Amino acid sequence: MRQFLIAVLCASIALLGSAAAATVAPKQMQIYFIDVEGGQATLVVSPSGQSLLIDTGWPGNEGRDADRILAAAHQAGLQQIDYVLITHFHRDHVGGVPQLVDGIKVGTFIDHGPNLEDSQVTRTDYTAYEKAIAGHAHVVVKPGWKLPIKDIDVRVVSAAGDHITAPLAGAGEANSYCKSEPTASDDPTENARSVGVLVTYGQFRFLDLGDLTKKKELELACPSNVLGTVDLFLVTHHGSEPSNPKAMVWALHPRVAIFNNGPRKGASAAGWQIVHDSPGVEDLWQLHYAAGSDKDHNIDPDHIANVKENCEGKYFKVTAQSDGSFSLTNARTGVQKTYAKK
Repeated sequence: MRQFLIAVLCASIALLGSAAAATVAPKQMQIYFIDVEGGQATLVVSPSGQSLLIDTGWPGNEGRDADRILAAAHQAGLQQIDYVLITHFHRDHVGGVPQLVDGIKVGTFIDHGPNLEDSQVTRTDYTAYEKAIAGHAHVVVKPGWKLPIKDIDVRVVSAAGDHITAPLAGAGEANSYCKSEPTASDDPTENARSVGVLVTYGQFRFLDLGDLTKKKELELACPSNVLGTVDLFLVTHHGSEPSNPKAMVWALHPRVAIFNNGPRKGASAAGWQIVHDSPGVEDLWQLHYAAGSDKDHNIDPDHIANVKENCEGKYFKVTAQSDGSFSLTNARTGVQKTYAKK
């Protein structure tokens, strides 16, 4: 009888263990697209809880952008930001660093090296950045490098005007869209020096090229596409016309594209249309209604985080699974849309 009771008890414990295992939520990656009014601040949180913030928005405005970043970080359960990657040294990307470090602990700063633009405002902002990160770990990255973040692969594809030349896994096909692409001119600004990264979690792929401009984008896409295809694309340069050539965007075949535009910055009609017409695109989302454009070049309001010019700074949150499926939540409406694995 005693042996029977022990056997029953062991079986019960095994069943409880199986039930508990079945209820454990699958690991997932989170991405917050924070509204910094036409700049960039994108927070990536790996399944293990490590964090990467790409850019910090504008300075000033009583700490508005840093406060919005901190709100997203706290929602994600973060007590610190492990890595802050600055794509380039324009004010709408690097300006928020001094206020950010006053509000939360930061581990390591990552960038492409010294400012490469001959303009006084950019030199001023770079000096403020150098002062703010003094005492922090600092790494200058090169194309091809991988950031040491657990569970996800964060691969640098462009930096300081250079880019990867060897195709990434699954990429390298000849790009037929290159034939009709006009030649792009040189860009002497920091935009062309942007650090671009491809973030991969299992089968899920997310691309962020900062403010890279056409000539550099085309070098990644033509004559062969070294990036491959992506599930989620942060439209380059806020959707501005000097970026997002058709030959690159269409070769990426993004399933979902997000514009980090402001009410009167980015999401130009020409750039918007190229992304909208990309083969296989399922959805477009905008951080703002583009007041400088027309109704035909704005997506449905349900897919816009902020529909008024003077807004509360609502955000998008993406939750990605390793099988390539993901969901996007609009913080303004609370509506969530799920994209099944392919």
